[in-house]
Amino acid sequence: MELPLFPPVYNAAADLVDRQIVAGRGARLAYRDDRGAYTYEELRQRVDAAGLALRALGVEPEQRVLLLLLDTIDFPATFLGAMKLGAVPVPVNTQLTPDDYAFFLRDSRARVIVVSDALKPKLDLALADRPPSLREVVTSSQLDELARRAPATLAPAPTTPDDVAFWLYSSGSTGTPKGAMHLHAHLQRTSTLYGQGVLGLREDDVVFSAAKLFFAYGLGNALTFPLSIGACAVLCAERPTPATVTKVMRAHQPTVFCGVPTLFASLLADADVMKDGLSPALRISTSAGEGLPAHLGDAWRARFGSDILDGIGSTELLHIFLSNRPGEVRYGTTGKPVPGYQLKLVGDDGAPVPDGEEGSLWVRGRTACAGYFNQRERSLETFHGDWTRTGDRYARDSDGYYTFRGRSDDMLKVGGVWVAPFEVEGALAAHPAVLEAAVVGAPDGEGLIKPKAFVVLKPANAPSAALEAELKSFVKSRLAPFKYPRWIEFVDELPKTATGKVQRYKLRS
Repeated sequence: MELPLFPPVYNAAADLVDRQIVAGRGARLAYRDDRGAYTYEELRQRVDAAGLALRALGVEPEQRVLLLLLDTIDFPATFLGAMKLGAVPVPVNTQLTPDDYAFFLRDSRARVIVVSDALKPKLDLALADRPPSLREVVTSSQLDELARRAPATLAPAPTTPDDVAFWLYSSGSTGTPKGAMHLHAHLQRTSTLYGQGVLGLREDDVVFSAAKLFFAYGLGNALTFPLSIGACAVLCAERPTPATVTKVMRAHQPTVFCGVPTLFASLLADADVMKDGLSPALRISTSAGEGLPAHLGDAWRARFGSDILDGIGSTELLHIFLSNRPGEVRYGTTGKPVPGYQLKLVGDDGAPVPDGEEGSLWVRGRTACAGYFNQRERSLETFHGDWTRTGDRYARDSDGYYTFRGRSDDMLKVGGVWVAPFEVEGALAAHPAVLEAAVVGAPDGEGLIKPKAFVVLKPANAPSAALEAELKSFVKSRLAPFKYPRWIEFVDELPKTATGKVQRYKLRS
């Protein structure tokens, strides 16, 4: 897949929206949300109005605008409006605490924050110690009112492909979030390489991403990819519970669905969710955030007649760089490198590892962020020339398929042998009573680290000593015996980031 060539002056927001108007797609639907439907021409008007409203608030090029917005038309309008103005939008997770938002405001030095009206009370708690860099706090309805008084059109700022266009904070699965700075060129590159090159996204597709717009996976799914080719995306402001996802899919019949393994497991656990009751139009699904256990992919294909393309991406690379592909799905693996990216596996000595052996995954591609804002040491730890160290451990087979073995910081040394938590979790999740599981290291009576499992049961199953013993035996029957969890704790839910990644550091603590 050939990467797009960019002119010296290039603004990604104008490219994504204005180009569709020039191509005659102004009357096509760009978005549906909980409030209505919006054509590409209506989206262009909202983008321009939002950018002009931000300018009226004093926002200048290169200044940050924090976005605490639910998935409605307000998000793409404000995100793209800020970029078209030449400012730098910084979307953040809507499910965090006031302390988290206070951190984002301090760290980003945002001049303005735009917040959904429903989230304003939570933000108010974060403003008790308001940073001096913050000039304005604006709700989405207030921004709409400013937009109504704005002129008709906004000329795109004369940015370049290498200008910083937006930030995305890392998900925080291993601690304090880091602001990854992405460039104007990155949005179209991910669309070309994955959206079109792997998904084969078409103008007549309808995309629904349960993964939200405020992180990299959802941003590509529901903004970059559909807008780049004139397709339609469905947005939902509610939390992506199985009931909500089922409701949206029945109402809007998406052809492409983007989820995470936990959600796929929950949907499959509901025997009432059959193909005719979900979306008969569905042709493909994607999964990221955590490895997809093979039995979930097999069960999804058997029930819905289409595949899940399991892949891995990162905030630093913006979207998926390693993925299964239509017609070449091999469940239990993460597939092969997305064309346009180079991957390598290296051992602890920094040397390449041969096929079949486990190593640390490094990736090279032209969507890597410019670095972490104000985090020089952490940037140096992650970015090495044009290579990015992902922190994931993989093995590659002789056919070129990559199999996830866990995170470098989650790997356990048991009896002198590395154990991947993901492998144990996959074995537990294959038991008919288990909805999901997470495995961490815990010390035994001798202070030696052994696997401990936190297990969420499916409805109609109750915790018991007998079930605990059964699960341990079940894992022993599927894996090398030393890998079985020495302790099992039954819990109602697992702590996760918005991307669906289990926050194992919280379980360890």
